[in-house]
Amino acid sequence: MYRKTALLSVLLAFAMILSYIESLVPFYFGAPGIKLGLANLVVVLLLYLFGWKEALSINLLRIVLSGFLFGNLYAILYSLAGGILSFCVMLVIKKMPRFSIVSVSICGAVSHNIGQILVAMVVVQTAAIAYYIPVLLLAGLMTGFLIGTIALQVEKRIRKLQGTEI
Repeated sequence: MYRKTALLSVLLAFAMILSYIESLVPFYFGAPGIKLGLANLVVVLLLYLFGWKEALSINLLRIVLSGFLFGNLYAILYSLAGGILSFCVMLVIKKMPRFSIVSVSICGAVSHNIGQILVAMVVVQTAAIAYYIPVLLLAGLMTGFLIGTIALQVEKRIRKLQGTEI
């Protein structure tokens, strides 16, 4: 019990460190608002190594804490919208046996971007920003693939080191 709590706490801290790094380093991919989604690496791994409850808890805690520490209320709003939609999509896709951890990550990244655009449309009260969806979908495909590939390699190594359970 204590070991699991300690490990989840370390993973939350790691996710927050990744969020902080992402807020400091100006990753510019030719379009504003695109990020690598480094903290999603932790969420994807938690989903596969622990389960949905732990992954959801860490995801929500990380979004709120990182938003207060490194962002603002709007950052929290956009991140929560993207994070919750992304998590729900990843949970559904993970249950389908033909999808890999990389596919789950890609679907999560793409749906995160869609969630943020939907909130942006409500905040600015116009659907005109929907023109940005193709750019964000492409970015989600690329970043989701990258994070998913890293998650796959990390998961393999963790399972090899720890057996089949943590």
